[in-house]
Amino acid sequence: MAFESLTEKFQKIFRDLSGKGRLKQEDVHEAMKEVKLALLEADVNFKIVKQFVKDTEARAVGEDILNSLTPAQMVIKIVREELVRLMGEESTPLQLKPAGQVTVIMMAGLQGAGKTTTAAKMGGKFKSAGRRVLLAAGDVYRPAAIKQLEVNAGSLGLDVFSMGTDVSPVEIAKGAYERAQKESYNVLIIDTAGRLHIDEGMMQELSDIKAAVPVDYTVLTVDAMTGQDAVTVAQEFSDKVGIDGLIVTKLDGDTRGGAALSIRAVTGKPIFFAGMGEKLSDLQEFYPDRMASRILGMGDVLSLIEQAEATADIEKQKQLNDHLRKSQFTYDDFLVQMNQMRKMGGISSIISMLPGMGMKGLDPDAIDQKQFDRIEAIILSMTPAERNNPKLMNPSRKRRIARGSGQDIAEVNRIVKQFEQMQKMMKQMNGMRKHGNLGGLFGKNMFRGGGLF
Repeated sequence: MAFESLTEKFQKIFRDLSGKGRLKQEDVHEAMKEVKLALLEADVNFKIVKQFVKDTEARAVGEDILNSLTPAQMVIKIVREELVRLMGEESTPLQLKPAGQVTVIMMAGLQGAGKTTTAAKMGGKFKSAGRRVLLAAGDVYRPAAIKQLEVNAGSLGLDVFSMGTDVSPVEIAKGAYERAQKESYNVLIIDTAGRLHIDEGMMQELSDIKAAVPVDYTVLTVDAMTGQDAVTVAQEFSDKVGIDGLIVTKLDGDTRGGAALSIRAVTGKPIFFAGMGEKLSDLQEFYPDRMASRILGMGDVLSLIEQAEATADIEKQKQLNDHLRKSQFTYDDFLVQMNQMRKMGGISSIISMLPGMGMKGLDPDAIDQKQFDRIEAIILSMTPAERNNPKLMNPSRKRRIARGSGQDIAEVNRIVKQFEQMQKMMKQMNGMRKHGNLGGLFGKNMFRGGGLF
C-alpha cells in the first residue's frame, strides 16, 4: 500500500511511547517531532503537517491523557482522530439522482492519472448498484483513448457513446447526453481529454462542456504517485474549472501517499474513491476512518468483509459453508477459496487489511504468489473423485498428479500434507464455531462473507 513506509514509522513511534509507561510532556513532544518528520517524508504538505502536529500535541499533553492508565494508547487514539479529521471525517458518496433522471459526471485530470480506466471502474460500480450507465468517449486527442474506454467498458458490460476523433469533445458530450435521455440511461460518465501539463486549452474545454451539458459532478482524477504535484494539480483544477470531489489512483503502488492526506485540506473537496489496483474492480469508496486505521497499522476489516461479500459466488459459498458445518473440507472447496482471494486482490491485498500484520513483520510482497498457481495446477490434475475424497490419495496417484501438473513429487506431497493440516484446522474452527468461541471476523462474518481460507 502507498502508506507502507509511513505505517512503519508510526508503529515505531507508538512502540517507543508504549515502552515508557507513564508519559511526560517531553515524551509527547519528542514523539510529535517524529510524527512531523514521518509525514513530511510521506510528502504531506508542510503547512498541513505543521497544523496537524500542533493540534495533535495540544490534545495529547492534556492532564487527563498523561495521567491515564494507558497514555500511549490515548495518544494513538488522538493521532488517528486527527488523521480522520484531516481526510474528511466521514465518507462522501456521490449522490445520484432518482433512476428516472440522468446524473452527469464529468471526469477531469492530467494525462496518465488513470482517468479513462477509472471512468470505466466507476461505471462498473454504478452498474452493480442497479444503474444503467453510459460512458462518453470525449478524449479525442490521445491515441487509442477511445479504444481503451471501449475495451474496459466491454469487460464490464457497459455501453460507450463515441463520435470518433474528428468531432469536438463538447459536441460529443451533448450527443451523449441526448442519447442518455432518449434511451433511459440514468448515469452518464464523460471521459475528457487530459494533457501532460495544465494548460488553458484544457481548462477552457472542460468549462465549455460544463456550459453545454448539465454536469452534476466534476470529478478530478489524480495520481497518488505524483505526491505534492497532485495537490498542486487539484488546486489548479478547483480554482479554474471547479471540482466537486476527487478520485486518488495508484494508492496500492510504491509511493509515499502524502497526496491523499493533503488534498482534502488544501482543496476542501472530498475524496470519493481510491484506486487500489489495476483490475477494473479495484476501486474502493474512500472512508477516512478506515484509511486512517490502515495508515496506523490497525487494518481495515470492514473493507475486507465488504470485498469478500461483493466477490463471493453465493451458490459455491453455500456449498462450502455446508461442507464446513459437516467438517467435509475438500480440494474443490480449497479452489473456491483460492479464487475468492484472487478476486479480492490476492493474499497481499488481504493481509494489508488485517490488523497488526505490519507489526508482526509479515511482508505481503515476500509471499510467492506463483505458489497459488502451482497449487491450482496440482489440484486440477486430480480426478473429481480425488478432489472430493482426499483419503483416496496414494503414492501411484501422487506420481500421476505430479506428471499431470508438471511438478515434482515432493511438491505434491507437500501440498497434500498442508491440505491435511488445513482439514484439521477447519474441523477445529467448526467445533469452536458450534460452541460460540469463534467471534469477530473469524465467526459470523467469515462464514457469511466468503471466508478467507
